[in-house]
Amino acid sequence: QVQVVESGGGLVQAGGSLTLSCTASGLRFDAYDMGWFRQAPGKEREGVSCSRWDGGSTTYTDSVKGRFTISRDKGKNTLYLQMNNLKPDDTALYYCAACKGWWLLLPRDKWNYWGQGTQVTVSS
Repeated sequence: QVQVVESGGGLVQAGGSLTLSCTASGLRFDAYDMGWFRQAPGKEREGVSCSRWDGGSTTYTDSVKGRFTISRDKGKNTLYLQMNNLKPDDTALYYCAACKGWWLLLPRDKWNYWGQGTQVTVSS
């Protein structure tokens, strides 16, 4: 049985930093291009960042470029998102999932392994 767990969210002031983590049991992240997605209340889910299966290439949505960094630890089967200079618009529930392609900020088709997400709230 596959279980995906996101963690590391919290409440921070604008300009602050957080590091999100995503781990899984029963699933090897290095078999997929993996990424982070977020959904704010009343808004559609959006892709934040994706990483090639080996971590060799990454992509980011324009609003987080220069502030967020995606990375992986193959040995720990963990995906990270370092978030700096956070803004109130970053407030959302953040999920990790496989990407359709590392250059595409879209989830992999028929991806069924979504965790509960981790909440990030940025106060102004």
